[in-house]
Amino acid sequence: MSEVLHRDEARERAPRSGLHRIRLVRPRVWAWAVAVVLLLAFPFYLDRFWLEAGLFAMAAAIGAIGINLLTGATGQLSMGHAFFLAVGAYGYCVLAADGGDGLTGLGLPTWLAAVLAVLVAGLAGGLFSPISGRLSGAYLGIATLALVFIGQHIMFNAHDLTGGANGRDVPPLSLFGLTFDDREIDVAAVPFGSAEKLWYAGLVLLAACALFARGVLRGRPGRAMNAIRDHRIAAGVLGVPVARHRAAVFVLSSMYAGLAGVLLALVFQRTVPDYFGITLSLDYLAMIVIGGLGSVSGAVAGAAFVSLLPQVLTRYSDTLPLVSAPGTDGIAPGEAARYLYGAAVVLVVLFLPGGLTGAVVRRRARTRSARTHPGEER
Repeated sequence: MSEVLHRDEARERAPRSGLHRIRLVRPRVWAWAVAVVLLLAFPFYLDRFWLEAGLFAMAAAIGAIGINLLTGATGQLSMGHAFFLAVGAYGYCVLAADGGDGLTGLGLPTWLAAVLAVLVAGLAGGLFSPISGRLSGAYLGIATLALVFIGQHIMFNAHDLTGGANGRDVPPLSLFGLTFDDREIDVAAVPFGSAEKLWYAGLVLLAACALFARGVLRGRPGRAMNAIRDHRIAAGVLGVPVARHRAAVFVLSSMYAGLAGVLLALVFQRTVPDYFGITLSLDYLAMIVIGGLGSVSGAVAGAAFVSLLPQVLTRYSDTLPLVSAPGTDGIAPGEAARYLYGAAVVLVVLFLPGGLTGAVVRRRARTRSARTHPGEER
């Protein structure tokens, strides 16, 4: 009898077969396949409002991945993310515009202007990186907060570059002979305007940024970043160049923000200084806290929640209680959205320390443990 029991225990502890592993992985693969198909099909079925809302979410996700590398993975608090988004947005306008509107423009090819705008944002982060490499915590947060006020002053007063308080028009992107403007082209009998064309460009950019960030976090740089976050002094003793890694991550985060700024400018088709204020920086911190610090998927989930919530409330303000259209009695959709995701931040901090993705990971681990050892929970 004891031999039979020992055989059963050994069978339970033995590595699972390849077929069993395929059965465990297959639902996730199917979920990803369905998600990709839906994302590719949305421009054929959704109206412009939802496509633009989705593009805002993509741009927010790219920026959130960048600040998650900085704050979530490395532990550097940044309140100046909006500044680098503005550098990317206005940098693209200056580099791509031809000066026909009376404002400064270099008239470069728009695809080259987009690449250079991201590099300019990285250069701005590089100029600030000596400070970021030496400060930490609230001191770094206050220092980066100054960038937002400096950026606001420049955007409102450097009229030849930014257009002042009225902003400036954004030249449409042209790539491989395709111009991402409102001139419609028919694709499978569906008219494609700027939102439909930019949708696929946004998907490609978001996928590339997410895969690159995931590779960074899973490699040696990611382990060094986590060591700096968890214990900076111990990481330095172990030979990790703390200041150099902090500076490099700050530059990388700035480039992610610059790319998000370029995509936002292309979607808005006009840049205005009021958008790139301290509120935008706080929104990005809310995104990574709600989604999960140090997680690429958490950054995407948090960005979708924070950026889509005001759009949904605006769309359905007539049917939702206490929410009304801007300019009328009641709570404006944008204000109501901030109340809701402010409450979400408090709830996540109190009950879900790892954010939304942390809750999913813990639930998945419990499910896997129950399948592997079904008798342990009894």
